[in-house]
Amino acid sequence: MERLTQTNATIATAESCTGGLIAGALTDVPGASAAFYGGYVVYDNAAKTRMIKVPARLIHDYGAVSNQVARAMADGARNTAHTNYAVAVTGIAGPDGGSEKKPVGLVYLAVSSENGTKVIERRFGDIGREAIRKTAVAEALALVLDVIENGTDEGR
Repeated sequence: MERLTQTNATIATAESCTGGLIAGALTDVPGASAAFYGGYVVYDNAAKTRMIKVPARLIHDYGAVSNQVARAMADGARNTAHTNYAVAVTGIAGPDGGSEKKPVGLVYLAVSSENGTKVIERRFGDIGREAIRKTAVAEALALVLDVIENGTDEGR
């Protein structure tokens, strides 16, 4: 949060499989209100479409757990909240819901900024629902720091 407050930047979250844990981690930091705008918990696909304008076509074509949807979630949250940054996560925390192509532990994380959107894929394996969610939060926060410090590959 310190990096954000130093530059008067703001951030929003868009969370599916983490269900608000990233927002919780950000607001655990004293003074978070200077930079944290708020968060969207968009667990249901309709919530992704209605709340943060993820095109239903993307969900239909690629699935809710995909690079494309993670990118749209981050961009949609940033644009809807009018913040400098937004972080998004979508994944399969289990114990059910996995498939051969998209196994339990598959998570996509994205950070959107005015300079572009960076998306990463992580495969944590079937380490248990709680561990997947906590690990996704840590990865999301690390990605936010990376984008703040180094920017994205897009727009450069």
